[in-house]
Amino acid sequence: MTDQSTACPACGGSRLTSVYTKDDVPSHSCLLLADEDEARAFPKGDLRIAFCERCGFIMNTAFDPTKNQYSARYEETQAFSTRFQEFARDLAKRWTDKYDLYGKTVLEIGCGKGEFLVHLVEQGAGAGIGIDPGVRPERITSPVAGRLTWITDLYSERYAHLTADAVVCRHTLEHIAPVGDFMRMIRAALGDRTDIPVLFELPDVLRVLQEAAFWDVYYEHCSYFSAGSLARLFRATGFEVLDVSLDYDDQYLLIEARPSTVPAAGDPLPIEDDLATLRVGVRHFQREVATTLNRWSEMLWRGHQRGEKAAIWGSGSKGVSFLATLGPAADLVRYAVDINPHKHGMFMAGSGHRIVPSEWLREDRPDLLIIMNPIYRDEIAGELTRLGVDTELRAV
Repeated sequence: MTDQSTACPACGGSRLTSVYTKDDVPSHSCLLLADEDEARAFPKGDLRIAFCERCGFIMNTAFDPTKNQYSARYEETQAFSTRFQEFARDLAKRWTDKYDLYGKTVLEIGCGKGEFLVHLVEQGAGAGIGIDPGVRPERITSPVAGRLTWITDLYSERYAHLTADAVVCRHTLEHIAPVGDFMRMIRAALGDRTDIPVLFELPDVLRVLQEAAFWDVYYEHCSYFSAGSLARLFRATGFEVLDVSLDYDDQYLLIEARPSTVPAAGDPLPIEDDLATLRVGVRHFQREVATTLNRWSEMLWRGHQRGEKAAIWGSGSKGVSFLATLGPAADLVRYAVDINPHKHGMFMAGSGHRIVPSEWLREDRPDLLIIMNPIYRDEIAGELTRLGVDTELRAV
């Protein structure tokens, strides 16, 4: 089905194909909610996921930004995972080395809790400026804390005066609906400084399509990119693309660019040639998502009938989406385990599931633990061994 009523915010194209529809999903995934009733009654929105046939961008055409409440209550960090910390630290070193950020100032748009900016300065950057409504400076204990400046706000034209030698933006663009306007705003702020590296990281949608990963489609993520659609957006908004790659077990896209004065500067990279692959992925997702959902639902019902207990590991966005999409089978999941201590005792938006520490498993031992991200399987298995807990682990 093609929707002619909405223009693609990335390229302006008018041929949008419907990919996925889901009503009444939580409008936030990572807010800390201390009351179960509040969590269950949390505001909801609809998913109307569409694919732009022209540029490959995927979006939620029903997204309403007024439903978002980014603040200090937003607890998105993955920094309590050793696996994730190793990745982030390594990426900070790679970018510092490759773009000679030693002694220079880095501006990070959407810095979250600030951990990556800390890594950059620890690796040799001279100073950092982080902008995010959810930043918590009091958590920063690094010796480089005095070289960091924090702005508790969303990035906008009011911060165009900030000067830096590099711009970093990680896991933020997927939360922005008017992606073309956002990138043009950044380009305008950089002015004639065409030597500034612009370094972004965000999820890769092609994997989501190929795995029919319904748990990776949720309200906060209103924009979904492949390597090609991301590079096309950058080129169309005044940037020269230097490199595009996959990382973190091919879950994340990394794009490295710089401002350009020439339209569509540079030759497209081989990884950008993905429109045909995206179309195949869209059809696969449309065909298989119901089967994937039913498989998980039936697995939980069969276990319940055998008297078995189930829980999930990971209370973030994937966990919220997984439970919100399961329907009645979500009630068969007892709770969510999470290693972030700031989440313990809180409740998940939409489903109201309690979030517990891993030590909880010593007493209440589930027969099945569903891992919300397979990259953490070994880390979780090691924690269960430490706890002396033997259970079946199954990753989405």
